Amino acid sequence: MAFQKGKELCRDFYREAVKPILDRNFPGLRYSAGLLGYGSDVLGYDDPVSTDHMWGPRLYLFLAEEEMGKKGDVWDALCAELPGEFGGHSVHFSEPDPDDNGVRHPEPAPAGRVNPLIWIYTPRGFLQSYLGDGEPEKWDSADWLACSEHRLLAVSAGELYRDDLGVQPLLDSLHFYPKVVRQYLMASCWAALAEEQAFLRRCGDRGDDIGSRLVCGRMADRLMRICFLCCNRYAPYSKWFGTAFQELPIDQGIGAAIREALAANTLDERENAMVQAQLRTAALQDSTGMAPPQSLQAVPYFGRKIKVIYADRMAAALAAGLQGTELDGVPLMGSMSQTANILPLYENTAMRQKLRSLYEK
Repeated sequence: MAFQKGKELCRDFYREAVKPILDRNFPGLRYSAGLLGYGSDVLGYDDPVSTDHMWGPRLYLFLAEEEMGKKGDVWDALCAELPGEFGGHSVHFSEPDPDDNGVRHPEPAPAGRVNPLIWIYTPRGFLQSYLGDGEPEKWDSADWLACSEHRLLAVSAGELYRDDLGVQPLLDSLHFYPKVVRQYLMASCWAALAEEQAFLRRCGDRGDDIGSRLVCGRMADRLMRICFLCCNRYAPYSKWFGTAFQELPIDQGIGAAIREALAANTLDERENAMVQAQLRTAALQDSTGMAPPQSLQAVPYFGRKIKVIYADRMAAALAAGLQGTELDGVPLMGSMSQTANILPLYENTAMRQKLRSLYEK
């Protein structure tokens, strides 16, 4: 059987299986339904490997606050009347595994009743659960920076199949960062890159090829994040970061230079390619008008045999535009989402207020 993308499968599941049950048992019920939030299928990156857990016919069902009293009845009707299988995939899933972050796995359906991957929330209740705050229209800059970037992407990339409750405008408000937050994040990326811009060569000259490669990788990561910000697109977490980068509508020379730098086996090749990647990324940023162009070029670092573009100038030009804003004077440390693999910090909504305090004057 040919693999069917999760987005298509879940859309069909709603129309052919879920909607008839709701129409039959709850005529006149106002609700919204769709696929959003966690999952590679939401981003369109799922493949057959994705199907072993938390993947399959599934959706979120949103009820108005005054209708939440019907949640139990709606759930019971779905469990009793949904088929055991849809589109060649089980509709029945295991109970959440407490030792594996609540992961659920598809299982053969028992006779008479299934346990589907359907969640019932109010719209704001879902945002409160998934993002840590259900009122994004009230967010200030610190609120945006305290939120997981991948989760913002996973919410805004979702698809609603029905929207009686007007959930879409709420999701649209999360489409991308406000300008001042975007500017702060870009400045932070350049500032982080500037801290190490001379180390790629310096490490290599001292015989530390591993250190040089690690610095190169971190610089590449920051350049790629600047590209996402230039394109008004959230960056996903590390599993899909490179995949999504390749989809950006940017000068293909940026990616080519980054790949060349990462693959280089000589220090000169690595340094030259990384310099080109920085210059091309700076040109991309100049095209956005986010800061005055800086006319950068490769120059010796304090007269040494080290090529830099003085990326701190890019950071300073962006930071100058933050004067008089909520982020004026806030250290250019970016968001925690921009530092890979500290998920217990930025993916834990209970940490939101602590993260938020980092950006308060």
